[in-house]
Amino acid sequence: MKTLLISALVLLLSACAGEYKFNSNLNGEAIDDYFKASDVTVYNNATAPKLPYEIIGLVEGETCQEQANDAPAAISEARTLARRAAADKGANGLVIKKCLVFEEQGQGCFSRAICVGQAIKTPVTDKQ
Repeated sequence: MKTLLISALVLLLSACAGEYKFNSNLNGEAIDDYFKASDVTVYNNATAPKLPYEIIGLVEGETCQEQANDAPAAISEARTLARRAAADKGANGLVIKKCLVFEEQGQGCFSRAICVGQAIKTPVTDKQ
């Protein structure tokens, strides 16, 4: 009886061992692209960085409410898109110059939000 119980236990444990493969519909490069905006620090005119920095160029982010029942266009989404555009240019900072929301219909949108700013490169400092 004891050998039968041990044999059954060994058989059950060996059935769980094996080569398992995890498949996902997520792409590693797409995840990196999605989170690259978090590498860009946002400044406004009042809180521009005190360190010397290099201006890389102008960037913008725009979001659109395409359908009447969609969520209204938001400045936060437009700012995130501007951060992503700055990251695409190799910037690690963004000085927001102006953000606007247009509530009137036009250009296929019920409402639009736009943020414009300067993509900048600041010296990297270690924070410890």
